Amino acid sequence: MLTISPAWPLTLYYDGECPLCLREIRMFERRNADTRLKLINIAAPTADTLPGLSRDEMLACLHARFQDGHIVKGIDATYWSYHAVGLGWLVKPLCWNWARPFWEWAYRLFCRLRPAIARMVPMPGNSVTASCESDRCEPRKKDH
Repeated sequence: MLTISPAWPLTLYYDGECPLCLREIRMFERRNADTRLKLINIAAPTADTLPGLSRDEMLACLHARFQDGHIVKGIDATYWSYHAVGLGWLVKPLCWNWARPFWEWAYRLFCRLRPAIARMVPMPGNSVTASCESDRCEPRKKDH
């Protein structure tokens, strides 16, 4: 993970239909003053996926690509995304080699549980909540 010399910016591919993901993306947007992080919502019908990967494959695990084309995924994509917005200290434990098997296991578990967790988290925004009857969350207007 740390053996690469990052070629900023980093393009992060995220699920824009996941309220849990959107909360993290909103935080990234607020902290991205240096514009070292570009964000692409792969849930959008017009979004391009990474070469050789389907939309479903990209939705199953976080992916990111540095400007030089180097691709990172999973905990490595998380690690570098936080570094891009100046929060590397929060994810420092992800680079501890002795703990890496645990972090990879925990990330795989999170990916499997993410749809269920997302159903419990409201969609960010003023007039939107999450409708998560399936593995995907669709924004809908609040009933008043």
